[in-house]
Amino acid sequence: MNKNKILGFVQKYTMIIVLVLVTLFFCWGTKGKILQPNNITNIIAQNAYVFVLASGMLLCILTGGNIDLSVGSVVCFAGAVGCMMIFNGTSPVVATLVMLVIGIAIGAWQAFWIAYIKVPPFITTLSGMMVFRGLSNVVLEGQTIPVRSEAFIKVFGGGADCYIPDFFGGEGINILCLVVGIIAVVAYLVSTILGRQKRVKANQMVEPFIAFVGKTTVIAALIVFFTIKLAQYKGLPLSLIWVAIVVAIYTYITSKTTIGRHLYAVGGNEVATRLSGIDTRKVYFFAYTNMGFLAALAGVLTIARLTSAAPSYGTNYEMDAIGSCFIGGASAYGGIGTVPGVIIGAILMGVINIGMSIMGIDANYQKVVKGLVLLAAVIFDVVSKKKK
Repeated sequence: MNKNKILGFVQKYTMIIVLVLVTLFFCWGTKGKILQPNNITNIIAQNAYVFVLASGMLLCILTGGNIDLSVGSVVCFAGAVGCMMIFNGTSPVVATLVMLVIGIAIGAWQAFWIAYIKVPPFITTLSGMMVFRGLSNVVLEGQTIPVRSEAFIKVFGGGADCYIPDFFGGEGINILCLVVGIIAVVAYLVSTILGRQKRVKANQMVEPFIAFVGKTTVIAALIVFFTIKLAQYKGLPLSLIWVAIVVAIYTYITSKTTIGRHLYAVGGNEVATRLSGIDTRKVYFFAYTNMGFLAALAGVLTIARLTSAAPSYGTNYEMDAIGSCFIGGASAYGGIGTVPGVIIGAILMGVINIGMSIMGIDANYQKVVKGLVLLAAVIFDVVSKKKK
């Protein structure tokens, strides 16, 4: 029995264990450089688009292992339109709204064919990937266009100084960052403990108390660790704020709302879900329209970070998002996966990227490693399903 509990615990928290082991490996390989405050910040800033796209990609995958191959091209197209508008004198606020509307419109366009005409998502989004990559080149005329708005760049976390000012005036360490970290830890502990108590009162299954305490302690310690590292550099990057907002909203949607339950139901058994009275077409439509919106938001963050728009932006972004989802525990068959798990997958990808870069490993070998990690994650999912 104890052996089964241990195996269950390891299986449930495999990705967290892998993340810790991979981080320790790169600590050894880089002689601790990967845990320097500036590198911790870079993991967040350079992968902000992955966190945003992966949160939306999860909803598509939940519907039955479906994916959206067009997100990288939509990121590029929305960013290209917005950048050209700002370049030609349009208000950054108007340009941002237009980018988000473009994303929603593209998402709805693809969602219509997928949900109501039953065109396979792979074909629909593959078409979108080619169409919007081509339109990006048309809009930019094959050139790189700079973002002519310092306000836009700062608000969306681009540039070298896009950090929240320390209102406490700390010297050498960012006090505001520490305060936010303490609040985050307290909020996490309160919500986790109250959630467990609620499930116990409702006679629902809960994990063993020792496992619960161990998991909660490790996560709280990680929050404290990252907070201290950020405080030792420049504090809270604005890109982290946008990521936190997206993660919080989509964690709530997937765990606390009706549409969230419907997404899991469709992935679990679409026929039974439809027979129970749920309009599965609306579920698909929501998932892919939402993906378009988040792709546009990722486009905003991308051109702000790179302070320009170019026809090549967004290349392979869809692969990063899909890989983060599957590595983070989403099932290739649909119906299983969480936003926190996806974020762990995205962090793992970020750690691998920056760790290998610091070690001077060739970019081609980096792709090989990431491909093997993705394959291993999917194999683990398939094998565990067969055992069950």
